[in-house]
Amino acid sequence: MKYAAVTEQLAGLGSDKWVLSAAASARLRAGAKVINLTIGEPDVETPEALIESACAAMRAGRTGYSNGRGETALLDALSARYSARLGRDIGHDRFLCLPGTQTSLYLVFRSLCEAGCEVLVGDPMYATYEGLIRSSGAVPVPVALDPENGFRLRAADVAARITPKSRVLFLNTPHNPTGAILSPEDLSALGELAEQHDLWIVSDEVYGDLTHEGRPFTSALADPAFEHRTIVTASISKSHAAPGFRSGWACGPAEFTARALPLSETMLFGSQPFIADMTALALTSEPVLAQGMAARMARRARILKERLDGVAGLKVHCPEAGMFALIDIRALSNDSQSFALDLLAETDVAMMPGASFGAALEGWLRVALNASDADTEEACARIAAYAMQKAA
Repeated sequence: MKYAAVTEQLAGLGSDKWVLSAAASARLRAGAKVINLTIGEPDVETPEALIESACAAMRAGRTGYSNGRGETALLDALSARYSARLGRDIGHDRFLCLPGTQTSLYLVFRSLCEAGCEVLVGDPMYATYEGLIRSSGAVPVPVALDPENGFRLRAADVAARITPKSRVLFLNTPHNPTGAILSPEDLSALGELAEQHDLWIVSDEVYGDLTHEGRPFTSALADPAFEHRTIVTASISKSHAAPGFRSGWACGPAEFTARALPLSETMLFGSQPFIADMTALALTSEPVLAQGMAARMARRARILKERLDGVAGLKVHCPEAGMFALIDIRALSNDSQSFALDLLAETDVAMMPGASFGAALEGWLRVALNASDADTEEACARIAAYAMQKAA
């Protein structure tokens, strides 16, 4: 039988990247006492107020079809949120509401790219990014992120990879898996570069509310000089502990949203009104949940640093934001997947191999910070014992 070329382009770029997570789940089902540090789930349940909001909306009959752009109350909330954050009016016509950041990014890349295009993206990168880019027909062009520069993307490194085929500069701030935050100076330099080469800027900002220890977050939309070429995406999955509700959005130039709207309508023709109502409530509430989550995750990153940094050559990189820390295991192994699989088999601690996030993170592990402090301490003890055994 015949298949579309996209099935070949995406082969190995889906669940194959999550082998460690699947293996950890299998061991849990078999009764093992696994500490699963693979997936970036929030460390709290979805707030009852949000669940009740969705239930009340369903009981009120908010279960019909929506429109392709988004429900009015949600567009109001998004407009108010971005207008306040950016200090200028951001109207309804700048948004498209979609089920989660992943779907939003799929829409964005399908709207901007085609076969023959190149997308410049930091390496390491979130595990689904390569598939998102290739699904549009474009090719990802990795730009190595230097640990010595805090894994922040540098304009000079991007400039060295630009070709006549370059179409999009893809940012992720705060960054997954490294937790790096791009500074206003970083964004200005990258914006100037995009202006010089007529590139779109696409920025995944889903962790924007989860900065650690009061560090400031700056959106790629902050500078109005570049807003005509900048599209940002986000959702309530992380910040409001609602990953299963799949509620996100894209914010960009009005011309972009008008051009992308028919594609959005072809995909979905509107998200669920009762989820839109819940999202509007989330966005108009104080970010207390995100602040508490960020504080706990920063504390767990410090636990990792205190317990593991220097043990058998391990090095711990603490994030500036988000749900993950990194462990440099190159003193023990340059094969992160084999190391992670063996660590799981020997200690029942599951972490993601750096290779799942790009060639630049081979020899590293990504550690989710959503386990309790006690479980994080226990995981550190198991990892330390395993590392010392490997080093012996």
